[in-house]
Amino acid sequence: MKLMSAGALLSRLRTAFPDREFIMRSQGQVRFIRISSRVQMAAAGAATALAAVWLGTMSAAAIARISASSEHAALLDREAAIATSESRVAKYRSSIRETTSDLARRQQFIEQMVEAHIGDLPSDKQAGETVSDSSNEAAETVKKVSAVVPEARGLAEIEAQQIAFVERLTRYADRRSQAASTAIRKLGLNPNAIIAGSNGAEGGPLMKLATAADGSLDPRFQRMGASLARMDALENGLASIPQVSPAHVAYVSSSYGYRSDPFTHSAAFHAGLDFPGPRGSPIYAAAKGKVSFVGRRQGYGNCIEIRHGNGLMTRYAHLSRFKAHVGQKVDAGTVIAAMGSTGRSTGPHLHFEVRINGRPVNPRPFLETARNVQQKAG
Repeated sequence: MKLMSAGALLSRLRTAFPDREFIMRSQGQVRFIRISSRVQMAAAGAATALAAVWLGTMSAAAIARISASSEHAALLDREAAIATSESRVAKYRSSIRETTSDLARRQQFIEQMVEAHIGDLPSDKQAGETVSDSSNEAAETVKKVSAVVPEARGLAEIEAQQIAFVERLTRYADRRSQAASTAIRKLGLNPNAIIAGSNGAEGGPLMKLATAADGSLDPRFQRMGASLARMDALENGLASIPQVSPAHVAYVSSSYGYRSDPFTHSAAFHAGLDFPGPRGSPIYAAAKGKVSFVGRRQGYGNCIEIRHGNGLMTRYAHLSRFKAHVGQKVDAGTVIAAMGSTGRSTGPHLHFEVRINGRPVNPRPFLETARNVQQKAG
């Protein structure tokens, strides 16, 4: 494309803007106004410049409006996102409140059930007790949690309530263990031996106490578990000690120790107690345990033996009839046989023995001392 010369361009502009004359009439006079091509071109140029300025201004305004609109849309998006986040936080807080309420009801139910079945749990401290008291620590924890995470205050209060409950239950178990230990010592037995003897073959599904996310166990829960296990071992051992009279009779005809033998009339050792009564009278298990022998033994006639754990065994002799079988688990007071006069006997009676690790001991202290041990332990 050829560039136009200045002369040619000027010639064309003059052709486009020729000299013009305008006739104006004013107050009866006629005037001629001549506008040269140069003046017309100058005016056209000024008009073009003004148009360009106007277009630029309008474009800038349009761009500004578009930008403002875009920013407003982005602001609305951010507001919508904030509103969504706030609603989610509100939902979570509402969920925390609902969860807290559920946990509080459950904790209250657990405590009511425990107290309904075993009585009020002790909250007082006694001399010599080693159970922790976390009430001050728990109150401080609730205070700190409330300041940092107000919506979690309810959960912190439930945790404090649970810890207090655990410590009260531990205190309860320790006191029952102490009562059972005292009763066992009165019978001439060693409570520690009872506990050691309770560690037999065991099994079953694993059910851990409450643990944290890292698997650690709160020492207060661990202590509670140990105290409950000790209480269970001692009270089971106590329940396995003869404490129920094996025959409901008015008196004992022959005591434990040396006596005149009814057949030879010479001094002989008698290893148990003799309870005389009518033939067929019921014979009762003196303690809970497992029947280990049913049959005849020399001198004893028809005989039943029950093992109670911890080396304890009771023997019931001269029976007329069996009402238990080997392997049967019995409770204290269960009818196991009928009174008779089989074996080396002069008449219907029950010969009753208590043996510890095969050695006979006097049954009388057990029957007299242990009769109310459960009430004492409670």
